[in-house]
Amino acid sequence: MRMHKAAWKLEKRGQRKEARELRRQLQLLPSRDPDDPGFRRLHYVRYADDWLLGFSGTRREAEYVKEKIGKFLRNRLKLELSDQKTLITHGRTQAARFLGYEIVVHHNDAKHDQNGHRSINGQIGLKVPMDVVRGKRKPYMRRGKPAALLERAHDSDFRIVARYQAEFRGIAEYYQLAYNRHRLGLLRWVMERSLTKTLGHKNKISVNKVWNRYRATWQTPAGPRRGLQVKVERGDGKKPLVARWGGVSLARRTTRVILKDELPAVWGKRSAELVDRLMSGRCELCKTQTDVEVHHVRRLSDLRRGSQAGQPAWAEQMASRRRKTLVVCRDCHDGVHRGRPARQDSRKPTLESRVRL
Repeated sequence: MRMHKAAWKLEKRGQRKEARELRRQLQLLPSRDPDDPGFRRLHYVRYADDWLLGFSGTRREAEYVKEKIGKFLRNRLKLELSDQKTLITHGRTQAARFLGYEIVVHHNDAKHDQNGHRSINGQIGLKVPMDVVRGKRKPYMRRGKPAALLERAHDSDFRIVARYQAEFRGIAEYYQLAYNRHRLGLLRWVMERSLTKTLGHKNKISVNKVWNRYRATWQTPAGPRRGLQVKVERGDGKKPLVARWGGVSLARRTTRVILKDELPAVWGKRSAELVDRLMSGRCELCKTQTDVEVHHVRRLSDLRRGSQAGQPAWAEQMASRRRKTLVVCRDCHDGVHRGRPARQDSRKPTLESRVRL
């Protein structure tokens, strides 16, 4: 208060330069006594079996609180407190990990509000850990670069785009309270490159042609956004199915939202879409609608695509589609087996895996 009064007197005398320098020194001093022996606060937060204590006090007192909690868990609940996971961190110099977030205490004397007062000192901040960003982008990279996910190349373009979008949206929405949420932009770029390379590998086209084929612009609450869009027409006056990549804003959001823990239905379906092919009741060789069965091979390499001039039509179709299953009617299935040589060494692996659905 003495310095505030001295600065006020200097301004009244017209010595504004000296008053400004005095107020600049005031900005470097804490507004309250950080060493007040009578000020102690303890806050408790828990989610399932993860919990966090926010304590204002000395480190010795924090260690005493930790010891008391360990004794309670051991004597009352017969549980042991993990010393490796139960850490004591200083909020201003270190970050505490809780539920995938980094929790820090802000301190910056240069951040002022509209009245010129320091506005963020002592405030709690949530951050996206950089090791989480690196870990999330690792499945989409090979040798340090974004790469195509070949295990998804057998899905439809609609399913590929929808799955990539669902995965990125889930990560971005979880970290919507982080003030450095923009760091997920690196993950978005890696996933976008991986997505376009996966679509290019599936359709045998370049990444530029993928963008030329699926580029689209649509309206979002944050304004128009550009990305990839795949439409599946359904006919009979029904709206087409639309899968989009992009349009997820990385701006920080603090508004209350409804928690949705249910995974999208696309995650639970089989990648080969075998159930849908069986339910259609259509033979993939003769194209007739009847009761169908599944012809199965053990490995795609058993088809030996392109190595024989007289390769049967069913093997050529399975090799071109890169699928180990072929949905056929009973007559076509019998014809597949009758087309083999009459004599065959039983020690050699056969194409049929003896599985019939």
